[in-house]
Formats: sequence, structure tokens, C-alpha cells
Amino acid sequence: MLRPGAQRGLLLSSLRLQGSPGRPRSACGRQGEENAPLSAETRWKDRAETVIIGGGCIGVSLAYHLAKAGMKDVVLLEKSELTAGSTWHAAGLTTYFHPGINLKKIHYASIKLYEKLEEETGQVVGFHQPGSIRIATTPVRVDEFKYQMTRTGWHATEQYIIEPEKIQEMFPLLNMNKILAGLYNPGDGHIDPYSLTMALAAGARKYGALLKYPAPVTSLIPRSDGTWDVETPQGSMRANRIVNAAGFWAREVGKMVGLEHPLIPVQHQYVVTSTIPEVKALKRELPVLRDLEGSYYLRQERDGLLFGPYESQEKMKVQDSWVTNGVPPGFGKELFESDLDRIMEHVEAAMEMVPVLKKADIINIVNGPITYSPDILPMVGPHQGVRNYWVAIGFGVFISVFERYGIIHAGGVGKYLSDWILHGEPPFDLIELDPNRYGKWTTTQYTEAKARESYGFNNIVGYPKEERFAGRPTQRVSGLYKILESKCSMGFHAGWEQPHWFYKPGQDTRYRPSFRRTNWFEPVGSEYKQVMQSVGVIDLSPFGKFNIKGQDSVRLLDHLFANVIPKVGFTNISHMLTPKGRVYAELTVSHQTPGEFLLITGSGSELHDLRWIEEEAVNGGYDVEIKNITDELGVLGIAGPHARKVLQKLTSEDLSDDVFKFLQTKSLMVSNIPVTAIRISYTGELGWELYHRREDSVALYDIIMNAGQEEGIDNFGTYAMNALRLEKAFRAWGSEMNCDTNPLEAGLDYFIKLNKPADFIGKQALKQIKAKGLKRRLVCLTLATDDVDPEGNESIWYDGKVVGNTTSGSYSYSVQKSLAFAYVPVELSKVGQQVEVELLGTNYPATVIQEPLVLTEPARNRLRKKNGKDKI
Repeated sequence: MLRPGAQRGLLLSSLRLQGSPGRPRSACGRQGEENAPLSAETRWKDRAETVIIGGGCIGVSLAYHLAKAGMKDVVLLEKSELTAGSTWHAAGLTTYFHPGINLKKIHYASIKLYEKLEEETGQVVGFHQPGSIRIATTPVRVDEFKYQMTRTGWHATEQYIIEPEKIQEMFPLLNMNKILAGLYNPGDGHIDPYSLTMALAAGARKYGALLKYPAPVTSLIPRSDGTWDVETPQGSMRANRIVNAAGFWAREVGKMVGLEHPLIPVQHQYVVTSTIPEVKALKRELPVLRDLEGSYYLRQERDGLLFGPYESQEKMKVQDSWVTNGVPPGFGKELFESDLDRIMEHVEAAMEMVPVLKKADIINIVNGPITYSPDILPMVGPHQGVRNYWVAIGFGVFISVFERYGIIHAGGVGKYLSDWILHGEPPFDLIELDPNRYGKWTTTQYTEAKARESYGFNNIVGYPKEERFAGRPTQRVSGLYKILESKCSMGFHAGWEQPHWFYKPGQDTRYRPSFRRTNWFEPVGSEYKQVMQSVGVIDLSPFGKFNIKGQDSVRLLDHLFANVIPKVGFTNISHMLTPKGRVYAELTVSHQTPGEFLLITGSGSELHDLRWIEEEAVNGGYDVEIKNITDELGVLGIAGPHARKVLQKLTSEDLSDDVFKFLQTKSLMVSNIPVTAIRISYTGELGWELYHRREDSVALYDIIMNAGQEEGIDNFGTYAMNALRLEKAFRAWGSEMNCDTNPLEAGLDYFIKLNKPADFIGKQALKQIKAKGLKRRLVCLTLATDDVDPEGNESIWYDGKVVGNTTSGSYSYSVQKSLAFAYVPVELSKVGQQVEVELLGTNYPATVIQEPLVLTEPARNRLRKKNGKDKI
């Protein structure tokens, strides 16, 4: 720790420390914090509609939004005082920027609220909006800016790439030697977190919420009717639902209900300087600066500067004792001892970029706790397995590629959760924040390894198809992991390792992320050819798998799904819709025996879908048994024109087209291994998915690979499968359809049975949508590019304006062009329509085509029988 007079040559000749670097009186001059009001509430309620646990900016924002929307009996319980924890010492950065898609909406909603909150509540919030600039000092960083520009073009957020001259004009204190470009967001800035929280609290009280503190929650007792008894020293309160918004106490609250939330406390430091003459002389406030290579943020603080570095994973500090022993009971507005040595390389980078720092005096060093989840995204929403338990936790900090901190999220997340609670469905898709993306595989060791990696990778370039390797593999590996790991590049899917692409001897096997085609492009082309011309095998074990049975199983599924229930022995594709008619999930439903079903969903939506199914079963009083068998079953996919020939060698079951039909399911033996075989393949080619005991995966794989030697059988991965499914015009949940889309605009009409007798969820809303007519449609585009392919979420241009967005994309190895799905206005959805797709700063001509680009195997078979082989 640096002390006055310490022999630290660099700082003695440059940054000078004034006073003690221990705990400051206030983090950075919070307005009125020294006279923080005690709870003025003397009331107590025995019943509440919603109890929010935690009085930071997130919890108070939710109380404000629920009360403002008209909910009665909203109660917030805070263990000590409002803002205690991480809120009070936050640097308060606000930005429209986010590299994700719908999190931009959260940021946008927050800033728009903060702009009017002072007028609404009469409370000063200390909101400054000088804008922000991310600076690029390498060519690849400029590419990243271009990549982010196309992902922002179809949103309301203003964002521009600006030249060095403009950067210097806006931030004249910069050393411009290395700067190539900037990413500029007007309206960005910073806000005083304490004042913001107090304004939200004033608004919450104004609309009728009860904010009670100090009122530590000591116990949470679930009741059989789904309500909760919330115990505090002041008494007990019955709640219809509880929301854990307890910040770095969230783990302790989670343990009260039997959950281990994957959160790790991390120390984060920032430095505040005294008055700097050059800053004081400025005519206008400096924009917030983010130096991505230097890994720090910097903003003006009165007439000085505030800057916060992010040290490497080797130097960053996890508060391990809190993980093992819990947060100290009295910890609230305390800070850790500062440690300048940990951040010196970033301090030096800041002084090189902003030379006036070399002569600045330090008046405060703030070192406080923040919480990280494994992927550093917060957890927001209802939790699977515990009725009426919601969370808004894990709001860590990540300043460049991802801008994640409770301050910028508070307003938007409060509104998002409020809408979800009041209306029974999320207002838009944010599955990346779903707390159910984690499971039993998310151990403390894994969480800590990922938190260290994420903090250390704070400012690395954010590539598409990014993989991060800390904490891997988890316990959730398929039986084939050890066999395949040396042959392929693995991807991480909900704790599982799954092959993305395979390499052959002599090929570049390294992980080489890029905004352009990279070392997997040719190998994936070979895998594509393998499936189209011969036969390939893929590990599909990460699928989510549920068994549902019971006397009400048919009735439950008929209520949940918009499709009809398949007959015994058959499978179909079915969709669960929200009450407003949006696509909540897509699953395959197999009717195995009368009243017993196997449901399959994607790996990333396993518990997301299970929670919805369980909730509907309980609320509707259905007599069913629902079992998650994801970890019990392995899955192998076999696909290609020779798939039947290979499998037929191994089973006495007749696999001919007339006997084992498309979308049929049967239990059979493959050699001596029992499997449930479904004739279906996401490749669109002849194929089966083989569900089996996980411990049989290796034996089943070996048997199939040995049987297929004559046919030239080989492996393929998910990258090739994606290219194959796009050519067949197969939609993907999370891309072409989600809670932002209805099934009609997504082209899912075939799977939606509006005339079936059951009043399935979303049926009435969908009828209204159909009657009103659609405003946009999903189309398939081909585009001729050079060395870059669409990934999804790029801007679609027409007549000089952004008119839509891609949803997913790939290279088509059949027509040797790029291929993409995109949403465009109905008037631009006709076949042959010309539009443009923006990729890395260039608009490429694109054409709406008749889908599918390549007919599926069943469709080819039907045509062959009707017209003869020569006409296919």
C-alpha cells in the first residue's frame, strides 16, 4: 500500500497521494451522504404482494416501478441503510453502449428515466451527460468498432465512429500518438449513485411502496400455496413473491431457500484526483474515456479526474473469505485497504494517454466489493425449482466490451422485472440474464475461475463465436469428451463441451477468433460435404431432455403447445407461446407410450423451459410427473445419405422409409445397446437422433463408427450443422424466434394450429395478431461478400435507411455465397427484393430468395416419388 512519503519513484514524480489512502469519508463527494436519513417508516405490514430484499439501486428501482405501475403492498427490506453495499461507492458510469442486443434496451430505459427523475421526484440526482468515447489504438479494435456499429444501427441508441481529429477536439488532454479511431455515444456520462437511489426511493414512497430499514431478513419459509413467510427482527410478513436484490449478500439470501447462487465478490479500485489546472480551465465537461488497451475508464470529477483500472487475472483480488465464511455481518459502507501496486501498470497507461495525470494529486483511492457471476452478466428473473422466488443479482462491472454495473442497469432492470411480474411474461427477450442458465454444474471453483478470467479479460476484443476456457471442463461432459477433445475445437454449452469443428492432421488447430473467416472455414466445409454426400456423426448430448407423464399429461401439453399433440410413436416440433403470442420456447415432443412424452430443447434453454412447464403444471393443478433427465441421457446424431445403410447393419428393426417414417420414434437395440431413435435431423438430411444411457455413449459411438467405415463415416460439429440448417431454412430459437417475435412473422405457421380445440397459451393474442396483419417478416437472404459472413444482429439497409436486422448467418457451401435470415418490413419481403447487409463497415448487396435454398431429404423424397429422380 502506498503511503505519504513512500519510496515509489513513479508516483513521487507524478501522481501524489494526499492524506490517507484508507477509507474516504465519502467515495467521491456524494451529495448529502454524510447526512443519510434513517428510516422514516414506522409502519409494518403483515401481508405484501412483493417483498424486495435489498436497498441498493436495483432493489429500490424495482420498488419504484412496481408501485408506480399500480401494485399495492410493495415492501422493500434493507438490512442496514439504502445504498449500503456496492451502490454507495460506485463510480456511477452510464452508457447507451452494450455489445449485446436487448441489453441496449435496458441501458436506454435507464438513461431516459434518469433524465426525468429529478423533475418527477424533486430529488437532485447529479446526472452528467458529456458523452463517452472508447478509443481504438489497434486495427483489430477498429474492426470491433465496425462490428458493434452494425449491431447498433437498428436500435434507438446513437453511436458513431469518429476520427482522431474529432476525438482531440472533444478531449483535448489526450496524447493522440496511438489513437486510430473512437466509438462515440452522445448522452453517456455518469450519475451520483447515492442521489439516484434516494430519488428512486422518494418516487417509490410517493407511489405507495414501503421501504423498511434497518430490517435484516433472517429466514425465508416457503408455504404450500406458493407464498412466503419473511422473518425479520421486527416481525414476520406473508409475501406472494420475494425478489432477491441483495447485492453481495445475495448468496446468503439464496441459501435461505436452498440455492447456491454462483456469485463471487471481487475487489475493484478507482482513484480520484484533486483539482487539475488543465481540467479546471476547460469550457465544457470532458466525455467519459475508455482506453481499451490500457484497461481503464476515466472521467471528470469536478475539476479533477476519476479513473478506474482493471488489473489482470493474475493480479486481481477475489474476496475468498466471503465465499467460504459469508459476508461479515456488519459490513455495509466499508471499503478494503487500497493496493496501488496491483493497478500500477494501468495507472502508467492512463498517465501516458492523459499526461496531465502525471502531476495530479490523489485525494481518494476507493477499493470496494462488487459481485461477479461466471459470465459477469447479472441474473434477472424467476428461479426454476423455487416457486415465486425472483432474483436481480450479480451486477458486476465490465467497462469496455461489456458495460455492466448496477447503476446503468438499475432503471431498465427495475422496469423490465416490474413488467414481467405484472404481466406474466418478459417485455422482451433477455435469456442471457436468465438465472436458470446455471445449474448444479456451476460450482464455487468454476465460478471463481470464470470471475478471475472475466475480470482479467475486461477489455479484450469481443469477437463473434468467442470461447473462454477457464473452469473447463465442468463435471457435465458427455461420454465422448475424452475421445473427441484431441480431434476438435470444443464449444461451451450450458456446462457441456460440444464439438464446434474437427481438424485433420496438418491443419491449424489453434483457437483463432476473428471478425473474418478464420482457420475453421475450410474444415467446416469438409464436414458439410461429409454430411451432404456420405454420413456424419455429431454429439448432441447437451440437449435439454424432460420426461412428462401422468393422467393429465396430454391435457397439459395441449395447453402449453400451439401444435397438436403427436400420436403415440411420433414426434413433432412444437412451440410454447407467451400470453401475448410471442415464442417462449421451441421443443420437439415425442409421444413414447400413451400419456408419456420425451421433450427436447436446446442446451441453453433447459431450465428456462422447465421452469415455464413446471409453473403452468402447478398453477393449473395438472396431475403430472415432470422429470429433468438431461444429465441421464446422451444423444448421438447420425445424418447423411448413407445414415440408414450404416444403422441398418446394427439393428434388426426395419429402417426403410415406409416402415420408419420421418418424425417417427421407436425404442430399439443398436447392437446390444438400447436406444430411443427419432427420425429427425437438424441438418435436414436423412438422419436419426439416438437417445441412450449416458454411460453407453462411448460404446454406441464406437459401434457406429466401425460400422460406417465402408461408407466413409466421419465426425461433424455444430458449425457445419448451422450451415446445413440455414440452407434448409430451419429456424433457431434464440435467433429467428424468441420473446421478441411472434410465430407468424417468423414463418412458423405450419406448426401453429389455431383451429385446434384446446385454448393454448397465446392463442387469443395470436388470432388478434393475424387479424391485424403483420408489419415484418422473416426472409432468407443471399449476399456476395469477400472474407466476412453474417453472424446475426447486423443492420439491413434499404434506400439509405436501416429497415431491419439479420438474425443468424453463415457461409453457404452449396452456392458459395453468404446466407442469412433477416427481419424486414412486409413490403420488402418478396422474393427478388434487393437490400443491403452491413458487415464491418461495408454494405453488401443482398437478395431475398425463395426458401429453402436446399430442399430437405423428406421433401426431396416426396418429389422423387411424384416426379421421378431426374426432375429433382
